[in-house]
Amino acid sequence: MKESGSPTLEQVAALAGVSRATVSRVVNRSPKVLPDTVAAVERAIGQLGYVPNRAARALVTRRTDSVALVVPEPDSRVFSDPFFAGMLRGVSRTLAPTSSQLVLLIEPAEGDDQRLLRYLRGGHVDGAIIISHHWRDNVLQELAQLPLPIVFSARPLGVDVPVASVDVDNVAGARTAVEYLLSLGRRKIGTIAGPLDMTAGLDRLTGYKEVVSEAGLTEAVAYGDFTADGGEAAAQQLFDQHPDLDGLFVASDLMATAALRVLSQRGRRVPQDVAVVGFDDSVMATTTTPKLTTIRQPLEKLGARLAEIVLAKIGGAELTSPEIYDTELIIRDSA
Repeated sequence: MKESGSPTLEQVAALAGVSRATVSRVVNRSPKVLPDTVAAVERAIGQLGYVPNRAARALVTRRTDSVALVVPEPDSRVFSDPFFAGMLRGVSRTLAPTSSQLVLLIEPAEGDDQRLLRYLRGGHVDGAIIISHHWRDNVLQELAQLPLPIVFSARPLGVDVPVASVDVDNVAGARTAVEYLLSLGRRKIGTIAGPLDMTAGLDRLTGYKEVVSEAGLTEAVAYGDFTADGGEAAAQQLFDQHPDLDGLFVASDLMATAALRVLSQRGRRVPQDVAVVGFDDSVMATTTTPKLTTIRQPLEKLGARLAEIVLAKIGGAELTSPEIYDTELIIRDSA
């Protein structure tokens, strides 16, 4: 039976038949406690409902049991793009069985990157996962050199030190999309590219350009920002400049949904007049009219692996190599 008030370390020690110091070592995950003793202490903790004082524990272990998920994007994009939901599910499900809490850090105020760096340097978290990062100034280089376990969701541009990263082969994925359009007999193929200050934007444009060049075709490129508004503006520009396009590769599903609307407004049938391929295979790919042919990247798997790596690095693992996963062409009605 539990005693009145919050259970104390001393009560756990008495019930387990060990010293207070032994209970403290078990709570702080010391490897110097015998397994039978650990089991006895854990039984006592469960029976009493003891909850360790996280602040006191942090003073001993120098751990906060917190991991930051840093997203250098406006909240309007974070909460509207299914890409982030998929990544967050993977991260959250991996951290859930552990003692680590997730701290979400969204775009700091413009020009206030130093505030983010100060927070990460300040001992508030044990490690950080950086996703959807843009190159600007020297911020990525500074992040990569922090004395903190960090993993990036793609190779950070402009960083000259080895860092752990997880991504898909964006060049190969884009090549697959454009080669598929070629296989359908399309010969006037354009692209709506992502921002060139991001790895995904650069690499997907590279894949498009490689295939178009190899096929002896003319490039037709407009640039978006991985948002629906940006995709719409880029689609309007692209079809104003190249009204005879019969194939379109769009560097994200969100921009592709906007491109489908623009084509409908212009009376261009999809896929009869223009075949369209997106990138992500997010949930919205099955809600468009027509349903979107796209390149699948395993978002939850990527998020889970990011969490696994940061936990391993917090535990002392030396991981500084990129991990690259394959993409998959998912054929639906738009191409």
